Amino acid sequence: MDKLKKYILPIGLLLSFLLLTGCSSEPSSSGNKKNKQITLILDYIPNTNHSGIYVAQEKGYYADKGIDLNIIEPGDDSTSLALLGAGKGEFALSYQEDLTYATASKNPIPVKAVATVLQHNTSGFVALKSSGITSPKDFEDRVYAGWQSPSEEATLKAVMTKSGADYNKLTTVGDAGAGTGDLGKNVDIKWFFEGWDYTKAVMDGVELNYMPLNKLDDRLDFYTPILLTTDKLIDSDPELIQDFVDATKKGYLYAIEHSDESAEILHQASPDQDLAFLKQSQAFVSTHYTDTPESWGVMSQDVWDNYTDFMVEYQLIDHKIPAEQMFTNQFISKEDK
Repeated sequence: MDKLKKYILPIGLLLSFLLLTGCSSEPSSSGNKKNKQITLILDYIPNTNHSGIYVAQEKGYYADKGIDLNIIEPGDDSTSLALLGAGKGEFALSYQEDLTYATASKNPIPVKAVATVLQHNTSGFVALKSSGITSPKDFEDRVYAGWQSPSEEATLKAVMTKSGADYNKLTTVGDAGAGTGDLGKNVDIKWFFEGWDYTKAVMDGVELNYMPLNKLDDRLDFYTPILLTTDKLIDSDPELIQDFVDATKKGYLYAIEHSDESAEILHQASPDQDLAFLKQSQAFVSTHYTDTPESWGVMSQDVWDNYTDFMVEYQLIDHKIPAEQMFTNQFISKEDK
């Protein structure tokens, strides 16, 4: 999921919000709930992080709530978060770090997280098993290929420092391409999602050492992806948000119990992806949506505070943001729907 990993929002993209708002059209939140037209903006192309949404659409869970859902992709020149803030949809998928950037900016984007898709960060660093790289301590005098973003650099510094390594001895370059093709050649280390890039590598017979971020530093167990809506919609139509989240949760609970079928449903939306790969990816992701199905989507203040503290420490933002400004659990029903 190489482009999906671009989940650090460049500060410059926040400025695009100001331009977008000049031509925004706020979604209607009034009128009859039946057959309400709702737009959800994905964070990237359809993938197994999104399966619960496509399941809910296929099974009629949104229709049961009077919702006619339109799913769109953000495009390469914008972000789902900025588009949501500009009124181009009612809901969007994004990432905790992007939302923290957006909230801490001089022109905060008025959106809030209402659910997390995955309970834990399922990404980490990878290296060929033959390289002997098993921890960030081994990153010294090696080459890392990535996006060269500020938060990526901060993450590498944090995990290397914690392991007693010197970040200045790591060479970082721009990502040479998707997958593992460059590993062992001009690149030693990359950042993969376990349920996507890593799963594909294993299916291709590539032997990797995988170093999960949430085991390297507790603060890096942040939420990715998250479901967002606007502050305006929370104030004006909380019932719509409740209906949407309830239907979405029902879709994810189904995906947890019916992995293969959910992959087949996703494949209809992403036919270019290999179905065997989607099923293997879904088998992993279905077990990581949540530790406790009845609490799918629930977020912890500690997770938000920990990552905000990390961003402040590494000067990614210049002040701490109260967690309640960025997320709410008020729309997560405690019982299965």
